[in-house]
Amino acid sequence: MTIIVFFERITIIFKMIDFSKYKNHILVAILGVAIVFYLGFSYGRGYKTDEEKIASIINKTDAASNVDFASFWKAWNVVNEKFIPTNSSTTDRVSDQARVYGAISGMVKSLEDPYTMFFPPVESKIFNEQISGQIEGVGMEVGTKDNILTVIAPIKGAPAFKAGVKAGDKILKVDDTVTASLPADSAVKLIRGKKGTSVKLTLSREGIKEPFEISVVRDVINMPTVDTEIKGDVFVVRLYSFSAISPGLFRDALREFIESGRNKLVLDLRGNPGGYLEAAQDMASWFLPTGKVIVSEDFKDKNMNQVFRSKGYNVFNDKLKLIILIDGGSASASEILAGALREHGVAKLVGAQSFGKGSVQELVNITDDTSLKVTIARWLTPNGNSISNGGLTPDVVVKLDEEAYKKDGTDTQLNKALEILAE
Repeated sequence: MTIIVFFERITIIFKMIDFSKYKNHILVAILGVAIVFYLGFSYGRGYKTDEEKIASIINKTDAASNVDFASFWKAWNVVNEKFIPTNSSTTDRVSDQARVYGAISGMVKSLEDPYTMFFPPVESKIFNEQISGQIEGVGMEVGTKDNILTVIAPIKGAPAFKAGVKAGDKILKVDDTVTASLPADSAVKLIRGKKGTSVKLTLSREGIKEPFEISVVRDVINMPTVDTEIKGDVFVVRLYSFSAISPGLFRDALREFIESGRNKLVLDLRGNPGGYLEAAQDMASWFLPTGKVIVSEDFKDKNMNQVFRSKGYNVFNDKLKLIILIDGGSASASEILAGALREHGVAKLVGAQSFGKGSVQELVNITDDTSLKVTIARWLTPNGNSISNGGLTPDVVVKLDEEAYKKDGTDTQLNKALEILAE
């Protein structure tokens, strides 16, 4: 009921009553009601919610109408009114804007997604420089696995590779900074640096009881792409990354394979941290007919879902025997290619469990000097399996014998692939 309707009804009732004998009492009552109404109205106008009390906050919007922000504003006010630094040497008060950044970071952390993170001004500037400029560092891909900073793969020939860093190594410290609860991108910032400088990594490795340290001298990183080798009647293609030039180099490697007259192929994706999705799509197209699903991108808004299909190069016949080698350093685009060719019955997977990096991130500018890297989609194999759900399990699990490999180059995983192809 509106106020206007309410007063209209009251007026009608008043007209039905003889008020002459109650005149004095009514005047007093009306006066009392008027006073109460005025006081209530005035209080209502003067009352402010916890949110409204924060005069320093601008651009407030109620984007999430189904979320009660009362607890947030109350906590904000409590901090404003009561907090005092316990460190007597602290002279600089944390700015309101810095606390807003902290709140955003906390919200993002609550998602428990290692690939979604907020970059305040300084970190945002560094991140943009890293993805657009020349890379100087130790040459390895890192990520968070089971809440531990983990080496996805060192780049072949890079300083980390030469120093003995291996895929699957857990990074416990970077110099004197403990990496526990440290976002992967923050750790990368510490690991990278100018050519000629060194960084000390404290690592934990399966099979070695105690943590150990490796000192790595940084350098300019040159990304290798493709190597080829002939092992008897088997042609081996080693693919180290999915860069912009990878599809052309892969095509050249396949041409070598065809010209060799062989029909047995090993595609080695071990230690390959991935790269461009389009590169994986192009490579898969050499083995699949037109229209076959390679990978699907599954978004929150299902209307945005996208399916990447084979371009149908499909130059190989049924006589092709293909094995793909994977390990804990095989991630992202490597898992897309391996998963697609396995599920379409083109290849068998040999080696160890892949990393399980099957998601898509977008960099969104929040302000002119801050940004948010947010996971916007997940990759699904042709059969609808999420790559992020533990990675790919090989058809034939084979552990690399590290000691034998160090001693004389014996590659137990490759040897197993050669053995299967000989059957």
